[in-house]
Amino acid sequence: MTSSDPQDLQALVDSAQALFAQSATPADLENAKAQFLGKAGRLTELMKGMASLSVEEKKTRGAAINQAKQAIEAALQTRRQALADAELAQQLKAESLDVTLPGRARARGGLHPVSLTLGRIEAIFGSMGFEVAQGPEIETDWFNFTALNTPQDHPARSMHDTFYVEGGYLLRTHTSPMQIRHAVQHVKRYRAQLDAGESMPEIRVIAPGRTYRVDSDATHSPMFHQCEGLWIGEAVSFKDLKVVFTDFCRTFFESDDLVLRFRPSFFPFTEPSAEVDIQFQHGPLAGRWLEVAGSGQVHPNVVRNMGLDPERYIGFAFGMGPDRLTMLRYGVNDLRLFFDGDMRFLSQFQSAHA
Repeated sequence: MTSSDPQDLQALVDSAQALFAQSATPADLENAKAQFLGKAGRLTELMKGMASLSVEEKKTRGAAINQAKQAIEAALQTRRQALADAELAQQLKAESLDVTLPGRARARGGLHPVSLTLGRIEAIFGSMGFEVAQGPEIETDWFNFTALNTPQDHPARSMHDTFYVEGGYLLRTHTSPMQIRHAVQHVKRYRAQLDAGESMPEIRVIAPGRTYRVDSDATHSPMFHQCEGLWIGEAVSFKDLKVVFTDFCRTFFESDDLVLRFRPSFFPFTEPSAEVDIQFQHGPLAGRWLEVAGSGQVHPNVVRNMGLDPERYIGFAFGMGPDRLTMLRYGVNDLRLFFDGDMRFLSQFQSAHA
């Protein structure tokens, strides 16, 4: 009996089927396949041995060997499918769901603490007649610096290092550009009245929003929030600034005995300028002076850039950080906690009210 005798070939098929059946994993099955159908496999060797046979013998034995090959490949495919089905069944069993169990309730969401603060700021200033202005976070050099009396070579620009994008644009370093944008639109609306020598309605606006600077530590973030305020009219004085901001701080912190201090400072867009410090009379921060804002009488050059006559129109501006106000209001000592997205921290504010 030759190695390609039908009985010998059937024994080869039986041997392959038995080895395939014993393969417990796809890897074992591939190793078993190689023993029969690989380059050095038993069936491959039989086919190589046909080279010395006559034409008639090649036809007969070739057909028998090919039939055996088909039987082995069928057995291989059957075992592959069986292993795949077993793996799927095991996966389904492991991931099965008991539909009779009670459902998982979705936790109730809440506003971010900074969002609570922004809403509180808008509500307080809204009660004083201030509008809320919104604008682009990608700004031009003109609105972010030049119109605010900070030309290209001004040293104050070094304090506003920011992120620049193509086309001469930049990520705004404060929301003061919105003061200019809002004032310019306001003046355009009443230009005919102004040209006729008539008075226009006062500009009274706050501009809350995200701002950007190259800075990062426990009290600074590359992205942070600011709220700028502007009040322009024919008789708006520094006294009005003190009254408005004092009333805001006492309302925001719900403390009538809160003390404010306006400390002389410098900002290119205001003259005179002042830092605003607050002092709590009670609690863990009692007795300490804490800086919360910058402020001042709007510089004549800025008023002129709004399209107004600085000899006739005057007013004040201020800028504060809602993130810092949030830290003080809720007793948070690291600004980065607001941006980490840690639900253990943020869930504390779900029941808070603006």
